[in-house]
Amino acid sequence: MRWHEITVYTTEQATEMISNFLHEFGAGGVSIEESGTLNKQRDTSMGQFYEHPLNDIPEGFAEIKGYFLEGSPLEAIMTELKQQVEGLTEFGIDIGTPVYGLREVDEEDWANAWKQYFKPTRITERLTIKPTWEEYEASPEEIILELDPGMAFGTGTHATTSLCLKTLEEVIQGGEDVIDVGTGSGILAIAAAKLGARSVLAVDLDPVAVASASENAVLNGLDDQIHVKLSDLLQVFKDSEAGHGADLGVTLPVKIVVANILAEVILLFVDDVYKVLAPDGYYVVSGVIQSKEKDVENGLLAAGFEVEAVRRDGEWVAMVARKR
Repeated sequence: MRWHEITVYTTEQATEMISNFLHEFGAGGVSIEESGTLNKQRDTSMGQFYEHPLNDIPEGFAEIKGYFLEGSPLEAIMTELKQQVEGLTEFGIDIGTPVYGLREVDEEDWANAWKQYFKPTRITERLTIKPTWEEYEASPEEIILELDPGMAFGTGTHATTSLCLKTLEEVIQGGEDVIDVGTGSGILAIAAAKLGARSVLAVDLDPVAVASASENAVLNGLDDQIHVKLSDLLQVFKDSEAGHGADLGVTLPVKIVVANILAEVILLFVDDVYKVLAPDGYYVVSGVIQSKEKDVENGLLAAGFEVEAVRRDGEWVAMVARKR
C-alpha cells in the first residue's frame, strides 16, 4: 500500500500539538524524531544508558511525520496544517521556522522501521516499559509494562508520559478505581493496574487508540481489570444507561483521574473531573507546556482543586491536584 508522508520540521516544544493536528486530519500514523544529541541533560538516576546520536537534528528541534492514505485531500490538509501550526504562536509556543515536506512511501518503509529505536526503558526504580518484540530480563522488584504502541502512538517514554508514570507510582496505594482520559496506547492504564488499582476505565476519542489500548491490556493480562471505551473525554458517563459508571468497570466517585493531554483540553472538562472524583481524590494532569502552566493551575483552583505538587521535565509540566 502507498501512503502520503507529510513532514514538519519544527521545535520539540511544538511536537505534541502538531502530532495532534495530524491525527485530527486523519493520519493513519504519526512519528516523531527528536534530537539525538547527547548535549542535553539526561536523567540517569535509574542508570539509563543513552546511545550515540542516531540523527543530525539540532538540539531542541524535531521532525514529525504524518501518514495519509492515497486519495486523501492533501492540498486542503497542508493548507489547514500550516494555519494551525502558525496559530500555535498565539499560545506562546515556539515553532521556530517550520519546514514542510510531502512524498509518497510504501507502508513497509515506515510501519516497522521505528521499532529499532524503541528499547526497554526504566522509568523509575520499579516501572520499566518494554516493547513486546524485545527480550529483557527484569529484576525481581521491577514492574514490566509490555507495550506495542502500533503505528499511531508513542512509546510511552516521552516526558509527558514519564511524568505521569512517576506521579501514579506515588499516588496509587492499592485498591483504587482509576480513570485514564485520552489513553492512547493504554500505557498509563496498564501502569495504574500493575501498581495496584482495583479497576481502570481508559477512554479515548480515537477508535484506533481504543483498539491499541485494548490490545495492550490483553498483552499485559489485564483485560479483566482495564475497561477501554470510546468516549469524548468523560462523555461516556453521560451516555451510560446506569448513570453511575458501574457498567464501565469503575464505581463513582473514583479515587484517581489521570489525563495526559493538551492544556487547552484539560481546561475543557475540569468541572467534569471534579464531579467524578471522591473527596481527597487525585487529579493527575500532564501534557502541559510550561507557558500554559499558570492557566491550568488557575483552572484547577477555580474548579475547587488544590494543587499539591508540580513536576517538570524540560518544557513540560505535570500537576497533582486534590479535591478538597
